[in-house]
Amino acid sequence: MLEIRPAALSEFGLLPAIEAEADTAFEALVPPMATADFPPPATAAEFAAAFHIMVAGRPPAAFVRLELVDGQAHLEQIAVSPELARQGIGRALLHAAKAWAREAGFHSMTLTTFADVPFNAPFYASAGFTELAEADWGPEIRDIRRGEIELGLDKAGRRIAMRAELPAGE
Repeated sequence: MLEIRPAALSEFGLLPAIEAEADTAFEALVPPMATADFPPPATAAEFAAAFHIMVAGRPPAAFVRLELVDGQAHLEQIAVSPELARQGIGRALLHAAKAWAREAGFHSMTLTTFADVPFNAPFYASAGFTELAEADWGPEIRDIRRGEIELGLDKAGRRIAMRAELPAGE
């Protein structure tokens, strides 16, 4: 397994390419999702401005990006290079992100994702995330969903918000 650690400042420039490569997994779905309709990868500056980024490997071959949303940790993205997919790296990054957030004092972690893509909502559900009813969305989750709709992501598939509790001592 690759070492998981906080990203070094010098590595932020490598992350856009990993994000772009990871997005190609959507094109392999049946039916495929056109990644041309996805937003472009984040820039090195956007990664540098993130709340927290952890990477797997030296140099990084995968990453998890966390933001602060509605006062809690928010999993903005996990990206794994396709040649390393299905080896448990995404799951290891997710567990590391949850552990980091718990240690940082957060009580829950949220995310938004495609409901019906196997490596999205079903994957997160297997790691303790449950769908968050719209009535339970905070104002910043609402803003994220509005932005996703404006970007056209909902045209590619149904999007949902999810949350996992981060109990102390886990």
